[in-house]
Amino acid sequence: MLNFPTSNLQKAAALFLVLAMAATVGTALGFEHIGGYIPCKLCLQQREPYYAAIPLLAIAALGALRGWPPYVSRGLLIVGGLLMTYGLALAVFHSGVEWAWWPGPADCTAAATAPQSSAGNLLSAIDEIVPPSCDKAAGRFLGLSFAGWNVLASAFLAAVCYYAALAKK
Repeated sequence: MLNFPTSNLQKAAALFLVLAMAATVGTALGFEHIGGYIPCKLCLQQREPYYAAIPLLAIAALGALRGWPPYVSRGLLIVGGLLMTYGLALAVFHSGVEWAWWPGPADCTAAATAPQSSAGNLLSAIDEIVPPSCDKAAGRFLGLSFAGWNVLASAFLAAVCYYAALAKK
């Protein structure tokens, strides 16, 4: 199945996926660094599949463009799909924690804080910054939290990966 010739579908899909995943994780980083939203532990974990999949899918695109054996691009597309499926599971778990369907990790607090200019400011900032909890959505847009939107994004990106990897043409 992975030995069907690589077509324009795999090339276009791999390039699309690289850009879409970079835009998705870039949006999360923008909300953090520009919008001031401090991510919780589960928010940061949901980014990891993107960080792993983006370079792999860039290699898949390169392989498809350069005429490497079809199993390289198709195999990497499947790996990208598996990573996005894992990201989907993380996002569903986080969404369930936010909706109080199940408990979250006991240690779920922010792993990142705003940069400080001096050690003195850092000590005073400890009392001012309240790290977010995984069970409180930072905000909702059209009824979904960031984790909820990541459920949709991860499911869509996984589906594109699998479709492109397994398409005969």
